[in-house]
Amino acid sequence: MIRFSANLSMLFREVPELERPAAARRAGFEAVEMQFPYDHEAVQWRAALDTAGVELVLYNIPAGDFMTGGQGLAGVPGREDAFREAVAQAAQAARVLRPRNVNVLAGCPGPEHDRERCLDTLAANLQYAARVMADIGVGVVIEAINSVDRPGYLIDRTQAALAAIDRAGHPNLRLQYDIYHMQVMEGDLIRTLRTHCARIGHIQFADNPGRHEPGTGEIHFGHVFAALDQLPYDGFVGAEYLPSRRTEDTLDWLQGGFRRSAETAR
Repeated sequence: MIRFSANLSMLFREVPELERPAAARRAGFEAVEMQFPYDHEAVQWRAALDTAGVELVLYNIPAGDFMTGGQGLAGVPGREDAFREAVAQAAQAARVLRPRNVNVLAGCPGPEHDRERCLDTLAANLQYAARVMADIGVGVVIEAINSVDRPGYLIDRTQAALAAIDRAGHPNLRLQYDIYHMQVMEGDLIRTLRTHCARIGHIQFADNPGRHEPGTGEIHFGHVFAALDQLPYDGFVGAEYLPSRRTEDTLDWLQGGFRRSAETAR
């Protein structure tokens, strides 16, 4: 049985951030995730999660200027100290929020940096984050992000993400597989999920094009969810999409529509 989580940075934006855990629970989610929890004190998020009765499964380690169009931190030579400060911030929050995983965004180093040096920098940073988070019982994942939406992104395919994990060589590292990003870059979603299931720590999804809810684009989520149901995957599947309407009006996939399609596809 697939366990879904709601990404509170993209869903339920009709209400203030600290009210979104409760909105997600009312909609039928038992788990949530977010991109960056750092605009509020961790104890505020903890109270909101506990009141709603939902588990927090994922958030990102701070990524510097990446979200505003900059290079980011993790794969950028010369920014190692800033990355370690970001890991410290994420770990401080994790001691209160107790997520299953934190995600590392590799960033867009730019052509002025040699790619191999960037990959070495990323590997060292991943290894450092994995060590720190292992001490507090939190996993570390890294995702590939499509280089159409994010030109120059250092890790833009599944094999590149797995290679970065191998290069870092720490047992507390796994893959975050984003169905939307990988549909843009490589397709072959179900085969990839089956092949690398044992190495996946978290999954996210949105339809393509548009990054909206299932049913708005080309991905056959009935087949994808059916495949996920059959896999020995023990993580969560995060809804990280831009709702085309009010969030509650885009949840047919959660309420049964795509679940029925999945049963038919088996």
